[in-house]
Amino acid sequence: MNVVPEPLPGGSALARDYINNYEKVGHLYGGDFRNVESREKRAEWLDNNEGFRADRAQVTDYLRTYNQKHNSHDAVVASLRLLAQPGTLVITGGQQSGLFTGPLLVVYKAMTTILAAKEAGERLGRPVVPLFWIAGEDHDWDEVNHTYVLNRTQEISRIKIEKSAEVRASVSDLKIEAESWLQSVEQLDGLLQESEFKPQIMEFVRESSLNASNMTDAFAKLMGSLFGKFGLILLDSADPSLRRLEQPMFSSLILQNDELEAAYLSAASDITASGYELQADVTPGNANLFYIHEGARILLHKKDDLFTDRKGVVSFSREELLDILNNHPERFSNNVLTRPLMQDYVLPVLATVLGQGELSYWAIPRQAFETIGGQMPLIIPRMSFTLVEGTLHKHMDKYQLTFEDVHQGLHDKRQQWLAAQDELELGRRFEETKATFLAMYEPLIEQLGSIQSGLLKLGNNNKDKIIDQISFLEGKAQDAMEKQNEAALRQWERIEQSLMPLGKLQERVYNIMYYMNRYGTAWLDELMTIPADYSGTHRMIYM
Repeated sequence: MNVVPEPLPGGSALARDYINNYEKVGHLYGGDFRNVESREKRAEWLDNNEGFRADRAQVTDYLRTYNQKHNSHDAVVASLRLLAQPGTLVITGGQQSGLFTGPLLVVYKAMTTILAAKEAGERLGRPVVPLFWIAGEDHDWDEVNHTYVLNRTQEISRIKIEKSAEVRASVSDLKIEAESWLQSVEQLDGLLQESEFKPQIMEFVRESSLNASNMTDAFAKLMGSLFGKFGLILLDSADPSLRRLEQPMFSSLILQNDELEAAYLSAASDITASGYELQADVTPGNANLFYIHEGARILLHKKDDLFTDRKGVVSFSREELLDILNNHPERFSNNVLTRPLMQDYVLPVLATVLGQGELSYWAIPRQAFETIGGQMPLIIPRMSFTLVEGTLHKHMDKYQLTFEDVHQGLHDKRQQWLAAQDELELGRRFEETKATFLAMYEPLIEQLGSIQSGLLKLGNNNKDKIIDQISFLEGKAQDAMEKQNEAALRQWERIEQSLMPLGKLQERVYNIMYYMNRYGTAWLDELMTIPADYSGTHRMIYM
């Protein structure tokens, strides 16, 4: 594999400045992982504030139980053994659970987490373990219920899985019937081309999916199959066993909710005053907590000293909410602004791996960390790649295309190339024919109008029909040209579909199973040897 940097525009202005001009936005964050001094300061703060967090032994016991069920690799056992020791730090990354792991960016986030933990441990001279925080408490089913692969004919195919209930519940709580799993697995099997690696790939896809009752369990088993050997610990944020450990922090989020609201609003004001747009809603009265009512995950707001939802389905005083928390912590759930606080309470987080969208909204909780006596962890930009298979690279060279060309869209360049194949110069000649015809015919029409006024209208209608017929023939000639160059145009289409499917970066669309099927599980091992880069620069991997 050949890895080449390919700087790309995109992302929010705040994310771009974090990546390229940290000094400008440093006041909105807690520190930059790329700065060695920041790492040392953060590590020292974590050492001095061990009592701020959940009990390390209890957290490790929970993680040991969860990973034994879904991710029982020896390297994970070793990571957990280290985590149980005082002084061990954690690099986290996280994502919603997705079908067959979801898009490639999930894989790249796990890669970044593992490599960053290894490097941090070496630089700091102390144990640092990687952990993937599965956002199983999120309820956006439509975001995680599908994935895309290139099929046997190199076309984009969508695989979607159905759930059994319509309730707006956390993804981890949505039951998926065995028949739905079977249908999606068989669809993947039918779409992937035959290869020497396919039996092995489909075996662990089936094992993870057909033995799972929900999306998160299947996701955890697949992630364990891919990354367990690198010591990546997994955590499901919706796990009821975890909720009991999180109870003290939920209590703080309820008791200090007004102060936290003020902190979020103040940070939002700082962000907008610095010239940036907010990437998450910060609204007065929002409790930034979800409550699980009859299986549905509903957002709480504050009104008349009560915690309620927009529709008034539930309503609690602060004391009632705390009493429910004491007896049923599994009924509470974080949102995007309180999850960073909870993650920092549960784990000794040295740094967390974020995509560009997350980079932007993580600036909002900065003051909230301080409100509850914490400190914002360091942030690592997720590594970002586009995979270019060998044949595609040859086609790009053949047509003198750069990735920037593909990123901007190939329509105009494709039309220019097609026009250059027109040795008969049909486009020019058809235009000349139309111009010559009009130059001869329009004066005649005007003269006919002097004989009888009705002939002028009839002549113009006749002229338009003739021009339409010439244009019709021109279109047919264009179709014939495209047919003559059909094989080449398919190459253009494949370049675009592979590198910018649906007009998006490849990593935001395609699933890893297509590439595992083509290159085998050893390909992932090779991918893990790519030098770590936390600059936020997009990179091309030429296969």
